Amino acid sequence: MSTTPIEEQISRYCQTCTKLVSEVGQVLVGQEGMVSRLLIGLLTGGHVLLEGVPGLAKTLAVRSLAQAIRTGFSRIQFTPDMLPADVVGTEIFNPKEATYSVKKGPVFSNLILADEINRAPAKVQAALLEAMQERQATIGKETYRFEEPFLVLATQNPIEQEGTYPLPEAQVDRFMLKVLVKYPARDEERKIVDRMAGGKPIPEIQRVATPEDILEARQVVDRIWVDDKVRDYVVDLVRATRDPAESGVSGLEGMIDIGASPRASIYLMKAGKAHAFLQGRGYVTPHDVKTLAPDVLRHRVILTYEAEAEGKTADELIRRILDNVPVP
Repeated sequence: MSTTPIEEQISRYCQTCTKLVSEVGQVLVGQEGMVSRLLIGLLTGGHVLLEGVPGLAKTLAVRSLAQAIRTGFSRIQFTPDMLPADVVGTEIFNPKEATYSVKKGPVFSNLILADEINRAPAKVQAALLEAMQERQATIGKETYRFEEPFLVLATQNPIEQEGTYPLPEAQVDRFMLKVLVKYPARDEERKIVDRMAGGKPIPEIQRVATPEDILEARQVVDRIWVDDKVRDYVVDLVRATRDPAESGVSGLEGMIDIGASPRASIYLMKAGKAHAFLQGRGYVTPHDVKTLAPDVLRHRVILTYEAEAEGKTADELIRRILDNVPVP
């Protein structure tokens, strides 16, 4: 059977992704799901939020991925005493010449590691809103565009942890994916102990991709075919988070306060394309959509007080929706 041009390009750029996964695997044990979601963000330009307790290698995974790409990398360590200027930058007055000069902040790079992003107050989070949506920053009266690829990969501890602030809804909604990082399996944890506490030097990450590779791969992802039935399925899933009864999902009455916005539909479609790409396919299946739906929707579905009082979680409600919305 002859190979179509889109399949040839997918095969070519999937090799680059495989190299990236292999390099990250030099220092990271397990966590394949987290690495896969980071690649999906990279292939779509969608920002990724990693949530988990301290010590699960969230920062290590992001830093290793950045080191494997020949591009700019900036790490911002969020703290309670930060100011917006510490992220975006500010104007500095020169008294000799009586002029102002612009000092750009660490957000002016390609891959941004926003480490422990929920340990900074809301005014600092607001400084990232323009950067994440418009991919630009305003300092004084001037607006500066970022170079592509631009991606915010953020880590946060659960809000029950000491010294954390809940992220504003507008900030959370700008993340394409929210990935819950779990504890490793026993065998994986044993490998981690052997590797990190064995006294041997950690392998150095090699650069195996360029920004051009990433931007070209994004163009291939955009060309992946999506059938009209799958498009309808994406819209039906997202609309079911707003009015479950209208979508034929029973048992969720009075549990969802705010559902997902149309931005979720856009991101779910893009994520499905990227997932199909990583599987080596030139078309999206309903399985691609179902696989990524929890990561796209969990931070956009806000539960009512009654649902929280019953101990319900957004993931449980999303799973109910996935089980009841008809699959094409």
